[in-house]
Amino acid sequence: MPPTATLFVNGRILTGEQLLSPQPRTVSALLAAQGLVVATGTVEGLRRQAPPGTEEIDLRGAFAMPGFNDAHLHLGEGARLRREVDLRGTQSLDEALERIRRFAAASAGTWLTGGGWDETVWPGHPLPSRYDLDRVTSDRPALFARIDVHLAVANSAALDRAAITRATPSPPGGAIDHDPRGEPTGILRERAARELVERHIPPASLAERMDALRGVLRDALACGITSVQDNSTDEDFRALRALHAAGELPLRVAEWLPFDHPLEELEQRRAEAPQDRFLRTTMLKAFLDGSLGSRTAALLAPYADAPGTRGLALYEQQTLDRLACERAAAGFQLGFHAIGDRAFAMALAAFQAVQAESGRPDARFRIEHAQTAAADGFAMAARGGVVASMQPNHLLTDMRWARERLGPERAQRAYSWRSFLAAGAALAFGTDFPVEPLTPFRGLYAATTRRSEAGDTVFHPEQGLQMTEALHAYTQGSAFAERAEHWKGILCPGAVADMAVLDRDLLALPDPRAVLATRTMRTVVGGQTVYQAPGA
Repeated sequence: MPPTATLFVNGRILTGEQLLSPQPRTVSALLAAQGLVVATGTVEGLRRQAPPGTEEIDLRGAFAMPGFNDAHLHLGEGARLRREVDLRGTQSLDEALERIRRFAAASAGTWLTGGGWDETVWPGHPLPSRYDLDRVTSDRPALFARIDVHLAVANSAALDRAAITRATPSPPGGAIDHDPRGEPTGILRERAARELVERHIPPASLAERMDALRGVLRDALACGITSVQDNSTDEDFRALRALHAAGELPLRVAEWLPFDHPLEELEQRRAEAPQDRFLRTTMLKAFLDGSLGSRTAALLAPYADAPGTRGLALYEQQTLDRLACERAAAGFQLGFHAIGDRAFAMALAAFQAVQAESGRPDARFRIEHAQTAAADGFAMAARGGVVASMQPNHLLTDMRWARERLGPERAQRAYSWRSFLAAGAALAFGTDFPVEPLTPFRGLYAATTRRSEAGDTVFHPEQGLQMTEALHAYTQGSAFAERAEHWKGILCPGAVADMAVLDRDLLALPDPRAVLATRTMRTVVGGQTVYQAPGA
């Protein structure tokens, strides 16, 4: 029989109260019951308050804080990489091809799929081609997505399955690359082009998806993550709901639905979905552009290193405004993927159109990524009540080429966390996993130092945050972004008892780099320990 309550003692517990003040509140004990925080305070005081049968857990002086809330990730994509070819971390095209060759030799089935490659770290930065893949895939069709999923490469067999030839036109919102002879190279830009091939890939079974998701969820708990805001496929959400129904969902998931699906379908999906504190449908997400790494982010002026392109805007403004107004009127929260400054401006214009039509005082609009903005974009976002949902660890990957892509003037307004806060906009942090690693500690390091992990490159340090500001964005800011700030993101009476216990005090690090080595010793969800590090 589970204990009636749990008392955590002898810790340095950051409650989250006054987190942005010079003296954020810490306590030595926390009492939880029925999934909620009952009280915080001293060990002696809470022992007197604890009911009979209370379990006591000694934190042995460890630092504890509200559990991390990853405001933007892709659980299904991360789960998929656990059962497919994982090309993350490859340092050359040859290394990526060798991983594919080994996987193909050891696996059965018709298709070869996977992703995670990043040509910007490969010598010479070559985009892979169909012909490269053909050397290691034989006659098995293959498709591998770039790390940001805004680019994919297919082999000749996959192009044949999809009937993509030199005569195939690029679909609206996507592009098919061609070589000088006019033949498709295998590179497919954006989802619209990628789906020409993906629709021919046999889907994984529900059991396969559930099993892979179990592994990803375990990894999240080991990072101190107690809540996630997830952009996955319909099939992956069905797997999450099956886990929830079976009592196997160990952390809290807010799922997003596709903005461009028919409104009637979205309303039905919302009505059918669970709406409890472990699994909820919250936001509609639209992709307004691509990524800087693939030069598909929509910019107001041409790329500094590719003057012939300004990226891809995936909507016409009039269409975006109309759809946004319809969906906001139906009560949906709206979040727009916008990386380039043109896409950022389009998102703001659509939000303004909604407000002009319906005047919603707390629409809680979101811009996902918000990596570049025009000079007036920060103040406009703040005035419109827009949440900047950002992933600081992207900077660690992008700083190798961001100045070259954007040019010096535009780079000053890139990854601008300080500018958003100074303007009064809400800031929420996530990882964009599996585009970046799942750990929040890498994001905290990026947000506070804006320095490469090797320490040899710094990117506009004036945009850096204090640790307390970064923690706020990763807890209370993320909760605010999903309209849950009244019940999570803080450890105070009445809030859910979700907590991360760490091996070091994040408020007293002797060296900012030390945050990169942080380990989670215990993760608590609803007052119950759901992860404990070996030896903790």
